[in-house]
Amino acid sequence: MLKEGDKIPSFEVQDSKGNTITNKDITGKKSILYFYPKDDTPGCTKEGQAFSENLSKFTEKGFTVYGISKCSVKKHEKFCTKYSFQHELLSDENSQLCEDFGVWVEKSMYGKKYMGIDRSTFIIDESGTIIKSWNKVKVPGHVDDVLNAI
Repeated sequence: MLKEGDKIPSFEVQDSKGNTITNKDITGKKSILYFYPKDDTPGCTKEGQAFSENLSKFTEKGFTVYGISKCSVKKHEKFCTKYSFQHELLSDENSQLCEDFGVWVEKSMYGKKYMGIDRSTFIIDESGTIIKSWNKVKVPGHVDDVLNAI
């Protein structure tokens, strides 16, 4: 996983409106990237709602918030609409961004191993450097931890 002090990799993904977002769109701004497993699941919904409900606190401090998963642009659009998310979701269908950040990992459930996203959050400064990161995130209280860190 990328860690504090690392530069973010080059990337190109689409947001829930089909707009292309690259690392160049993030560089020059303070950003929060949170990776989550899947749209419209209980934990991911609660995490997205918490970021959305606190978006004004992030923007007051100059931060843009992006949620990232492997879900398609169409699924992201439905998810954003259903829960009235105020922040943008980015689609990484080919897992490249997840792999580059080191959050595409082997998981295990009921003894079965599979690949999936390790729920993780990264705070990125204007130069594209990671200044704080969390992995294996537990949703309750996480957004408060991120707010306290900024």
